[in-house]
Amino acid sequence: MGIQDRTEKEYVTLIFTYGTLKRGFSNHILMQELMRTGDAAFKGTYLTVEKYPLVCGPYRVPFLLNMPGSGNRVMGELYAVSAQGLARLDELEGTTHGHYERLPILVLPAEKEDRDFGIGGEILSGCGGGVTCAEAYYAHRSYEKEMWRRNEGKGFVTYSEKEAKGYVKRKDRPQNLTFLDHIRIFVSSPSD
Repeated sequence: MGIQDRTEKEYVTLIFTYGTLKRGFSNHILMQELMRTGDAAFKGTYLTVEKYPLVCGPYRVPFLLNMPGSGNRVMGELYAVSAQGLARLDELEGTTHGHYERLPILVLPAEKEDRDFGIGGEILSGCGGGVTCAEAYYAHRSYEKEMWRRNEGKGFVTYSEKEAKGYVKRKDRPQNLTFLDHIRIFVSSPSD
């Protein structure tokens, strides 16, 4: 099925990407493939409504931590994804292996970042008024707090070339350990 054969009504989920799935990074090849087959469509550059920690873990892999109110408002890209595309993304992100969890997140177009989306300092909790309900792949809750401690409570706004420097592709990592083993070693090691 080609791109012209798929209507936007078939997209089932909006996915907020913040790391290697973004344009210019190593896993974006999957997003390109999904867009070629009509299983994803780029919607634009978006920013989280709330602050979240965005950190790097082992091999400079990016992790968004589900700890609203900590960190920074995170810049990323929004994609509309079909059910088939979502299955491919879930597989890449290891949702059945405890690597990442796909959970809701509120985002807004980056060009609207200066608007006030709160009332009396409180963040609005629903969609509408420019706020979009999407989903993101967060670090699994089993290690997110340790990951935040390991990064000394410091995150960044965007995963850029600077943060990605030293990133090691999955195929180039030691194969005798699981990804969760790499995470456990990382969080138990001293900070740089």
